[in-house]
Amino acid sequence: MVKFRKSLHSLAGKLILTVGILMSAGSILFGYVLVKYEKEIMFKNLTNYVRFSTDLIKRGLHYGMLTAQREVIQETIEELGAREDVLHIRIFDKNGRVAYASNKSEIGLKIEKDATMLEVLKGKESFPQIITDPDGSKEVKLLTPIFNEPSCYKASCHYHPETEPVLGVLQTNFSAREIEAASRQSLIGTLLFGVVFVVLISVFLCIILYKFVSKPVALMEEGMKRLAKGDFDHPIEINTKDEMGLLARTFNSMAQDIKRYREHMEDWTKALQAEVEKKTAEIMKAQEQLIDAEKLASLGRMAAGIAHELNSPLTGIVTFAHLMRKRIPPDNKQDAEDLDVIIEQANRCSKIIKGLLGFARKGTSEKIQISINDLLESSIAMVKNQAKFHNIQLAINLAEKLPSVIADPNQIQQVFLNMLTNAADAMNDVGTIKIITRTVTDETDPSKQYVEIEFTDTGPGIPPEHMNKIFEPFFTTKPVGKGTGLGLPVSYGIVKRHGGDIIAKSEPGKGATFLIRLPVAEPEHKSTQEGK
Repeated sequence: MVKFRKSLHSLAGKLILTVGILMSAGSILFGYVLVKYEKEIMFKNLTNYVRFSTDLIKRGLHYGMLTAQREVIQETIEELGAREDVLHIRIFDKNGRVAYASNKSEIGLKIEKDATMLEVLKGKESFPQIITDPDGSKEVKLLTPIFNEPSCYKASCHYHPETEPVLGVLQTNFSAREIEAASRQSLIGTLLFGVVFVVLISVFLCIILYKFVSKPVALMEEGMKRLAKGDFDHPIEINTKDEMGLLARTFNSMAQDIKRYREHMEDWTKALQAEVEKKTAEIMKAQEQLIDAEKLASLGRMAAGIAHELNSPLTGIVTFAHLMRKRIPPDNKQDAEDLDVIIEQANRCSKIIKGLLGFARKGTSEKIQISINDLLESSIAMVKNQAKFHNIQLAINLAEKLPSVIADPNQIQQVFLNMLTNAADAMNDVGTIKIITRTVTDETDPSKQYVEIEFTDTGPGIPPEHMNKIFEPFFTTKPVGKGTGLGLPVSYGIVKRHGGDIIAKSEPGKGATFLIRLPVAEPEHKSTQEGK
């Protein structure tokens, strides 16, 4: 029975923790902004309501003030002040004394004229003010000037001269209790929604990661442990069509190859021990075969380990890219195209892994007639917008009427990308890369022609003591964590399988040059393509 890792140190645990934190932070921020925005809108509506209600109160008092009926004015103010949302209604004279009030006990009181009151007495209406009471509740206060209108100073019953523009101040105080209650309800609702949202997404994320990441990874880990113990008869059962399924099938095939090689080695050992004195020549030959077989088996295990480490995050990338692709609206073409690029490049990584496994056993390739110039331009377009190429100048000189070659475009493009990336790394992302194509003739056989692609950088060059090691697997001069030492060996293997060659030239301090030669297509395949 496979035991699944539940630790936060696992890939699934890290993804769940990271996404959970991001969703929680996003929900909190969104809730805070939403509640604050709703509260501002509510208070804005309340202030508009206060202005409107104050205007209605003034209109209701107009007749009583015009006819100087103090009892009518007081009764009107008391009736309007009895509303639940109205806290205070006061009318001040020019001296700051309360002439009318919804609370009769306040009539006759005199208040100090603050700056707002003085401005209102000059005819300027104040903005609604939000006041916090000692008990913590909030109210909205509005001071409105009572102007000396023509109907007032021309009436025979009034004694206010025309020169007095303002007769007094109307103060209205409205409660903001309903707004605060609605704001609290909105905050509680937003918090509940956020919690439910985070919980549901986390549950779905756990299920998805368990199915597509944790379970396949655990099965691969268990299979590797069994293989390390010498158990070759328990294949990994991952029957999916994604990268995990491909990796499992490749691993099972590799395990069977190792088993066969092991059996062969045992047979060879027994035969050598029985006939060591009689067939010395055969023993030497068998020893060479044993060494080659052991090297191939070791390289196969090493390739499987690397493929496993690469495919673990790669599966997550492809899975979530597909999920995001489905969630993107049809009109969002830019994001859809970006996700298609991610999926395409992730699938290309899978083909690179197949190329790595080619060190241990031969794989099939799809070779077609291609134009090297077109493939180069496509490769350059893929890298020139990357950050590491922003300070790098690409000097491109592609020969016209360049013959076509028979090759696997994906593998040859991988070689070109490796060359461009290695050159950029060697120059610390600053300098010039020259790319030249030409047709050359084999020095030993003039009947053979090659398409030669030159990559020259302006970096520090390759030390002479390293020139004979640069095509060895895992040899690298880059800092730890920056290079794997697989780019040049993989490229070398691809070019060799295409019947070509890679030549490295370098002088310390003068950069490095890599010449890639691929055989021109045979006459029966030729339909000469013109390069750009």
